[in-house]
Amino acid sequence: MRTTIPALLLVAASALTLGACHAIYVPDVQQGNLLIAKNVSALKPGLTKQQVVALLGTPSVVSPFNSNQWSYVATMQHRGGTVKERTLKLYFDNDALVRTDGNFMKETPQDLLQEARKYGPLYPTNLTKEQQKQLEQKQKQGGG
Repeated sequence: MRTTIPALLLVAASALTLGACHAIYVPDVQQGNLLIAKNVSALKPGLTKQQVVALLGTPSVVSPFNSNQWSYVATMQHRGGTVKERTLKLYFDNDALVRTDGNFMKETPQDLLQEARKYGPLYPTNLTKEQQKQLEQKQKQGGG
């Protein structure tokens, strides 16, 4: 009896300590291809597979049953939230790009900035509150 009470207290303290670790920090998880909008917009019908690889890098998925379809896939999960998936599919015919499909670059830079504001202050973070307000007003006016 004397050893069970300290053992139970130790187990309870360990469980509370380990449980608190999850509440302190949950990292962002980003996986897959990171594509640059400038390179995606440079895609046009007629490019060869080699030219596409030079622009975008190796695709995430090439089907073993259909080598004429490439997929670039990326997922993003912000601090344990829902997983956002982005895809870009490329279709080839005789080693030439025919068409593209997907939602990889659906956001504009303004959308991405608005999304980033939800998760914290604008950079640099060492500004005073007054300087921060001035910076936000300047950005709203388009002064970047």
